[in-house]
Amino acid sequence: MAAGDLVTLPGHVQYGELLLGPGTPVRWQTLTGWEESPALDSGTVNRADAHGAFPGRLLAQPRTITLDGLVLRTEPGAMSAAVRTLAAGTALRDDELPLVIKVDQGEALVSFARCIRRAVPVGTSGYALGVATGGALQFEASDPRRYARSEQQVEARLPAPELGLDWHTALGPERLDWPLDFGQPGATGGMTVFNTGDAPANPVIEFRGPVARPSLTNIRTGDALEYDLALDAGDVLRVDTKTGAVTLNNTASRLYTATSRSVPEQTFTLAPGETQLAVRAAPGSSDPRASALLRYRSAYW
Repeated sequence: MAAGDLVTLPGHVQYGELLLGPGTPVRWQTLTGWEESPALDSGTVNRADAHGAFPGRLLAQPRTITLDGLVLRTEPGAMSAAVRTLAAGTALRDDELPLVIKVDQGEALVSFARCIRRAVPVGTSGYALGVATGGALQFEASDPRRYARSEQQVEARLPAPELGLDWHTALGPERLDWPLDFGQPGATGGMTVFNTGDAPANPVIEFRGPVARPSLTNIRTGDALEYDLALDAGDVLRVDTKTGAVTLNNTASRLYTATSRSVPEQTFTLAPGETQLAVRAAPGSSDPRASALLRYRSAYW
């Protein structure tokens, strides 16, 4: 099941495979931490000899998301079963699950989080009637950004010239046959991506062989990722700019092959709006099968 497949109505919240909101036994009243800015760590340093400070980097802390005012409604005598289902779906775990929230008719967004607190008030009369009110769920997302549900994918090949018109010189006098044959189209080695959010997005990049010293460059900033190794046909060098991992065929680390021209992987982000990128390789490496595939989600604060 893909993240958020069950989310169809305003008020729906899906955590892993657990759906809350309209049409389920669990409703909620207020949502905090979702549209608020996350807490920040500031690198600003006060000036020692003047008013003010030297502005430093602002780094967002984990996002805390709370669903308050939970109301559980079941058939009389079935409340315990509903609570056990809620408990199983929000159990403590080491890894994060997709948390998809749709607040209105707009696009649902996804965060990746763990449930760190669950509260369901217990009252004998409410349980007997099938009603429990005043509960809460709290989630913590180590990455404070929220993302579009759909993942975008863009691929580009190394630059290659157009073949041009075939004048059939081998058949005698130069001539053209109709319809005109321009041959296979060339490639610019460029790609354009659009981050429709308001936060920088960390893409996953896959360089596919055969190619030597593959690289990807942000044309506006000049930031580049370049790796001094040769990929054979079928080889895939995967660069995860969120974790900073660089692996060959999903097994061996090749982080050490980064050249001096490379920026740290985790700083290679897609700014909000349009980004133009260029795929390049070592001189003489021009196999048309070589490519770079970029996958990303638009990101929101």
